[in-house]
Amino acid sequence: MEKFTRVMRGYDPDEVNNFLDQVIKRVEKMIADIDKKNKLIETQKEEIQKLKENIEQGANDKEKLQQYERMENTLNRAILMAQKTSDQLKLTAHRESEIIIDDAKKNASRIVNDALMKAEKIENEAETTKRNVNILKRRLKNIIESQLEIIDDIDDLDI
Repeated sequence: MEKFTRVMRGYDPDEVNNFLDQVIKRVEKMIADIDKKNKLIETQKEEIQKLKENIEQGANDKEKLQQYERMENTLNRAILMAQKTSDQLKLTAHRESEIIIDDAKKNASRIVNDALMKAEKIENEAETTKRNVNILKRRLKNIIESQLEIIDDIDDLDI
């Protein structure tokens, strides 16, 4: 599993996006391979159909018929192998995509949770700072008022 660098507000978005791009490319390549094998299967099926037509036309020639039957068996085995390979590729691609999606969901959930926790912490710090500023204002106001009272007292003494 890929590790991401932590930045100020979670994981580095460029690394996460690059990782997701790599995953997408791998899945697209697997899909392209599956499509290629499916096309090969279709081509081989068409060839089998043509061979069957040739067998019907050349039914009198037993040797040719046996040769075509051998070719058909070979092609059937090739089709079966291609189908098995295609099925395995589809299954593997599906499993890998599920794992990748699950990992991405977990990472996304973790990132969101981290962001929410950081936002809550910042909000608490802002509230604390606001309270501290209000306390400081009151203290300064009290100091200034007491200084003004002292000045008033000094003025009363001078008279």
